This record gives sequence, structure tokens and C-alpha cells, in this order.
Amino acid sequence: MQLIWLRSDLRIHDNTALAAACERGPTLALWLISPGQWQEHDDAPCKIDFWLRNLRQLKNDLAPYGIPLLIRHAEHWKNAPQVIHEVCRAHGVQDVHVNEEYGINEEHRDRAVADLLARHDIRLHAHLDQLLFRPGTVLTRSGDYFKVFTQFRKVCYQRLHHGLPPLHRLPKKQEPTGIASDEIPTAIEGFPAPPEALRECWPAGEEHARERLKEFVADAMANYPEQRDVPSIDGTSQLSPYLAAGVISVRQCLHAALANNQGEFESGNPGAVSWINELLWREFYKHVLSGYPRVSRHRAFRPATEAVKWRDAPEDLAAWQQGRTGVPIVDAAMRQLLATGWMHNRLRMVVAMFLSKNLLIDWRKGEEFFMRHLIDGDLAANNGGWQWSASTGTDSVPYFRVFNPVSQSERFDKKGRFLRHWLPELRDLDDKDVHSPGGLFAVKGYPQPIVDLAMSRQRAIDAFRQLPKAQEVEPAREY
Repeated sequence: MQLIWLRSDLRIHDNTALAAACERGPTLALWLISPGQWQEHDDAPCKIDFWLRNLRQLKNDLAPYGIPLLIRHAEHWKNAPQVIHEVCRAHGVQDVHVNEEYGINEEHRDRAVADLLARHDIRLHAHLDQLLFRPGTVLTRSGDYFKVFTQFRKVCYQRLHHGLPPLHRLPKKQEPTGIASDEIPTAIEGFPAPPEALRECWPAGEEHARERLKEFVADAMANYPEQRDVPSIDGTSQLSPYLAAGVISVRQCLHAALANNQGEFESGNPGAVSWINELLWREFYKHVLSGYPRVSRHRAFRPATEAVKWRDAPEDLAAWQQGRTGVPIVDAAMRQLLATGWMHNRLRMVVAMFLSKNLLIDWRKGEEFFMRHLIDGDLAANNGGWQWSASTGTDSVPYFRVFNPVSQSERFDKKGRFLRHWLPELRDLDDKDVHSPGGLFAVKGYPQPIVDLAMSRQRAIDAFRQLPKAQEVEPAREY
């Protein structure tokens, strides 16, 4: 008997571990409920709900192939080895198949599981699935992990030109195992169910994810370079929750983009090229997570930046969290996050830079808050994005580059449509004043700005300039 231990791979199409298990013989599927671990990792309630909804769909998708889905409880990952061994012993499992996950805790968990199973002559097979390239195989000439995305991307392109990772076939229908699937819980204690309106934003199931990919590639990808930064329109794929949960694979995304671009990576449809770059950014941050484990331990990638004197400003932090900073683009973005479990990528950079630079609050507090609310919460991507914005990470924005949120708003939401949607109290302001109310244009019910943008920008530059290795030359203009 074979066992696939499901984690962030909730699909039957192009599932490497599932395909490998089914090739070897009759297969069972297993999912572990680990609420204690999820809380330690700051996983959002809406993300847990998304997993459960996708598990219910996956259970139905596995049924025609004769593969039962078992549910077991392992409060923390330290309990996983014993729980998995008990399942193997109860059902005569000889081989356990997993798709690799990355991060210190994930790697320790899998090593502990493999060690215990090996003592009982059960083999754990780990498969590359979440990424196009296994961490440790895309390296600099000196054998180190890349620190700069553009150099990493160049090597990835060279590798992809020599052959695309293939898509895996669906499993064959197997003979009945006589083992019944378990019920999928509708909720987990400690993770309250999100509003129905949020669930409706993110329907469960890989059929929906595949259709969303198909529609994006056919309709929106051509205009992706121009529309990806405009939050008032659906110019992005919005596939990140499905990728994070493994409801769709990165290979499926890559193959779909190339099929719409005559197989070209760096020419042809600029939208396809731009979107493939985003897939490679996702890849890059997971390689960073594996190659530089300190980022899994809440450490800055650039050690010198650990000395930044962050402000202890709980009231400012709360205003940022609740979308009441008095800076409309920041507040609208945070309200989008709270209502939908998702935030437009351009706005993630804007609000992260506002917190870490204008408010000079430790980026880790923002990283934690995002993880506790994002339906697509992913340690590597979230950490990479926050450290980029805070100028503490690999390939990060120079410390003196501080987005002006009003300028960003005027540039990417010219008519104020996004602002008026999430901040209805500003709906009556004209297209200029809506980006920066206050003073003569104060609006009843909307707060005054909690910080002066020019002063706070200089304060951040001064804080970073005091670091021992802050040697970049400051340009004259703002961004």
C-alpha cells in the first residue's frame, strides 16, 4: 500500500507525489490537522477555511479513482511522525510520498518523519513539485544561492530553454481499498469561519483554479504589463491563493503562459513574459528561504539592518492595521485585506513601505499581521516582499527609496475608483483631492494623516544612514 501525505498540494492534476504513489500501487491519501502549528505560523483563519473547502472538493475528486482521504490530528508537527507511522501500521503502508516543502520547520518535520519510518522499514519519498527547480540546483558560479533576482532569473531561463518540467498524468482508477474516507471538518477550533462574502471571492476546487488560469491567459495576460499595477481592475491572475494551497501547480501556470506565447520566454507577448517573471519571483523567494535559513527565524537577510532603531508606536501600528492612517491608498488597501483576505500586489509594497519607512515600525510586525489575514499567506513570498520594502532583504529596494503613497495613488488609481470603493466616505471628493484629503478638504468621519510624509521619509533615511554599511548614494528624487 502507498500513502500520499498531502500538504500544500490539494489537487489531482499534475501532482507529482500522487502520480508517483499511484504508479507503485494502491494508494491512500492523508491530511493532518495541526492547529497548534498553524497558530505558531500565524496562518490566517480564512486560509485554514480555504484549505478545508478545497479538501472537501479534493475528497470528491479522489473518489472516482478509488483513493480514500484520511484525516488525522497532529497538534504540532512534532506529533506528525508518530501519527503517520500509526496510519502506515494500520493499513500496511510500505511507502509514503510527499511533495517537498521549504522552511526550517518543514524540513525538520520531514526529516523526523523519514527517520521514524525508516526504523520500521517504511520509505519516505520526497518529490519536487512546488517549484520548477529544487533549491540548491540554481547556484552562482561560486556555488552559493543567488541574492539578486535578475541573476537568478537568467539562470532559470537558461535551464528552461533546455527543457520544460513536464506535467504529470492523472492517476489511474484503482481497485477499491475497502477503506472509507473521513469527514472533512467544517471548521477548526481557534480559527473562526470568515464571512461568506470573503469565501465567495475565492471558490474552492482545482476546476475553478484551472478555469481562472485559462481566462487570465486568454483575456487579461496581453494587458498584464499595463494593468497589473492598477488596483481598480482585475489585471492580475489572482491565482496566489490557489498556488499557495497547491490547488494549481506552477508547472500548469508556466505551460499555460507559454502555450499562449508560442513557447517564448523572453519575447513575443510582453504580458506572458512579465507574468512568467512573477512566477520566477515566487521561485526565487523559496530558494532564498531554503538557502538562507535566518529569514525563517524572523531575522533580516541583511544583518546590518538588525540595528535599525524601529519605533515602538502601538497606536500608529493599530491605525495602520485598521485602515485609519488618514492616507487613503494605505487605508483602502488595508480594508481590502480585512474584507477579502487578499491585497493587490502593488498595494502590498505601498503599505509595507509606509509601515516600515514612514512609520518606522519594525517590518516583522507587518509581516506577522499579513500572515494572520492573508488567504494566500506564504512564508517565502510574504517575508521576501516585506524585506524588499523595508530594505532589509535580498535584492531589496535601496534604503533611501521611499514610495510616496499619494504619488503612488495618483499614478495607479488616477480616477480614485479603488479609493472610493473601499473608502465610501471619500466618494464625493474630486479626482485630485480624493488621494490626499485633509486640511481644507477634511472629510467628516475620515481621520487626518497620522504622519507627515516628507518628515517621516527623511527620518527613515536618517535611521538607515546611521547603519555601519549604509553606503549607497542617495538620489535627489522621491518615488
